[in-house]
Amino acid sequence: MTDLSQFDITKKWPAANPDILQLYSLPTPNGVKVSIALQEMGIEYEAHLVNFGSDDQLSPEFISLNPNNKIPAIIDPNGPDGKPLPLWESGAILIYLAEKSGQLLPSDPAKRLETLQWLMFQMGGLGPMFGQLGFFHKFAGKDIEDPRPKARYVAECERLLEVLDGQLEGRDWITGEYSIADIAIAPWLNTMLNFYEGTDLVGWNDLENVPAYLDRFLARPAVQAGLNSPARPV
Repeated sequence: MTDLSQFDITKKWPAANPDILQLYSLPTPNGVKVSIALQEMGIEYEAHLVNFGSDDQLSPEFISLNPNNKIPAIIDPNGPDGKPLPLWESGAILIYLAEKSGQLLPSDPAKRLETLQWLMFQMGGLGPMFGQLGFFHKFAGKDIEDPRPKARYVAECERLLEVLDGQLEGRDWITGEYSIADIAIAPWLNTMLNFYEGTDLVGWNDLENVPAYLDRFLARPAVQAGLNSPARPV
């Protein structure tokens, strides 16, 4: 049995089975990227809920694993050279899992780079901009009287969706085959549609390809399993 006692996070979230991958997360659009990938790849894992309602992400135990206090984070007891690997940042985790499993990231160099390109499109653009719009539309930012911040993020989200819509023309998936790029992008689309309720702002109904793309993504059994892993707090 693998000894994970070197990781202080296990004091707050003990591993029931330390021989399998440990996931520390919450079902946010960033969090479910990793749980969906694990489900799609068939990698056995143990999910630990990091509850924002009780500020778990600010606890010393969580920060000992991720000093940036963001979910998701993992410990893979079977990391490189057979040693436990701690890792955070959802994009980095997706790349690691794809390379470890040999799935959802093409081996062809050009296709691999195309996939990583669209992964970075989500990491650097679509995710942060959607998150800012969510703040100004649904959360505390909605009380700010100055309309310019919200207008800025509305315009940028609309632009990013148009870029994505164009890429999906004639394709079921972002690069033509299902990949970690889809697993990164689609949860944010789902959040915009079903949580931020901001689709009327960003021209969702005028998009030709994105709505059906999200439907295809949500129809996958592994996606449904990953969307609530770990289970949401009650």
